[in-house]
Amino acid sequence: MIIALSVIILLSLTYILFMQQAQFGKLPEGARLEKIKKSPNYRNDAFQNESITPQLTEGANFFSMMNEFFFKKRIDNSPLSELSSVKTDFLSLDIYKDVLIWFGHSSYFMQIDGKRMLVDPVLSGYASPFSFTTKAFKGTNIYLPDDIPEIDYLFLTHDHWDHLDYKALQKLKPKIKKIICPLGVGQHLERWGFDLNIIIEKDWNEQIILDNGFTAYTTPARHFSGRTFKRNQSLWTAYVLQTPTMKLFIGGDSGYDKHFAEIGKTFGPFDLAILENGQYSKSWRYIHMSPDEVLRAAKDLQAKRMFPVHSSKFALSLHPWYEPLTKITELNKEANVSVITPMIGEPVNLIDTAQKFSEWWETVR
Repeated sequence: MIIALSVIILLSLTYILFMQQAQFGKLPEGARLEKIKKSPNYRNDAFQNESITPQLTEGANFFSMMNEFFFKKRIDNSPLSELSSVKTDFLSLDIYKDVLIWFGHSSYFMQIDGKRMLVDPVLSGYASPFSFTTKAFKGTNIYLPDDIPEIDYLFLTHDHWDHLDYKALQKLKPKIKKIICPLGVGQHLERWGFDLNIIIEKDWNEQIILDNGFTAYTTPARHFSGRTFKRNQSLWTAYVLQTPTMKLFIGGDSGYDKHFAEIGKTFGPFDLAILENGQYSKSWRYIHMSPDEVLRAAKDLQAKRMFPVHSSKFALSLHPWYEPLTKITELNKEANVSVITPMIGEPVNLIDTAQKFSEWWETVR
């Protein structure tokens, strides 16, 4: 009995000490928490989606999901060989060349109208509290913080590990001029030593004047948040970005819902919509879109072009790694949306809407 009790106490202390690491961030407190409590989107001690959103689909449960992940045969969940990529030198890019460069998953760099931007930069090679789990596919982690130039605007959509990379942000800190993030995420950044004067932390449906001709708007998404077991203490969001010459939809993780049509009606049409397409499952269909829903969302948004992300770097679901891109391009033969599919690091010309891309994922099974 004494030995068993000692083991339990030791394990409990180890867990408590482990969870004190800076990478886990910090739950909102003080004036920030009081502001959060006044949000119309915060009820019952947590942020809420606009529609009822179970994290697991009806009929699914935690044990069935764990059984799938650990005991079901996972075919082509990760590529068997190194993925093709292109290494673009950001430091030599003409600042007035309007481009987007994808790092895989949901991380990308944009240069528009003389401003440099980053979205959800995950550059440490894994998307987990542990460096030995959820590792990036071979050939996909080609960009490191040292490759990134000075950044005018860093957009963060929510605090999940595959979107908010503590180690990368620590290295990028001296290069970042301004951070735009949803309510509650600022508490993580404050703990990580970021200057509060550069953090713009907003609720849904707010306007952010960034600079002359640059305005961002926060919009709803259908998802959840949390870096620990306590969820939904910070908000998750998408953004509308208006620059002097174009309008973009920066989508964070989201299940399909009416908000896409409402955003399209209010802000559309968009020159480019960046939408999460990957890591979906029938067990959590309310919080991630399937490829057919991604195409519906693009049409709801009135997007002239659409870029499907959230794939090709980490295995966070059971589908084959290439399936999100294979399915969306196949379904798009009927939907007829202008979909762009660059490989990691390949510059996307944001002005040239006729730019063509290969089906590169079909050659690296």
